[in-house]
Amino acid sequence: MKLVVGLGNPGRQYAGTRHNVGFDVLNLLAERHRLDWESAPADALIAKWRAAAVLLAKPMTFMNLSGQAIGELLRFYKIELPDLVVIVDDVNLELGRLRARASGSAGGHNGLKSVIAGFGTEEFARLRVGVGRGDARRDLADHVLAKFDPEERTIVAEAVGRAADAAELFVAEGMEPVMNRFNRKEDAE
Repeated sequence: MKLVVGLGNPGRQYAGTRHNVGFDVLNLLAERHRLDWESAPADALIAKWRAAAVLLAKPMTFMNLSGQAIGELLRFYKIELPDLVVIVDDVNLELGRLRARASGSAGGHNGLKSVIAGFGTEEFARLRVGVGRGDARRDLADHVLAKFDPEERTIVAEAVGRAADAAELFVAEGMEPVMNRFNRKEDAE
């Protein structure tokens, strides 16, 4: 079984914000495969994609505590780290750009910091969705918790679609094909 996790913050006030792009990708995957969200044996919502032996998950712990819920899901469902991909927003990537890695640091992302701390390793796949940094004079927390501007929404919707495609490729073939296909800059254009 594989586990595809999208990070975000629960609650209507966070819907459509930069920090919730991971949730947006998971919502699109659930919609594509006609999956329903249900409570999990952890502080998360899950959708069971039985045809592909995949579990989709949205931790409800808030971004900075995501590692707790993900760890509980891995243990409960007996899923190994190579079968996990975590999808997150990234302010260090230009809007709409994707970056997939088989492992790596948190890169300043508090959700990934929580996951790394919870697992004690950086050895898990992640897919970053670029949300841009915005005005450097603006507080970063305000930026990631803000909704996308109208002129950004088309770019973000396309990026969410490509990220869902990348997650489906991860499920079918693993992380290397995802990196080969989605890390190219021309894929974002």
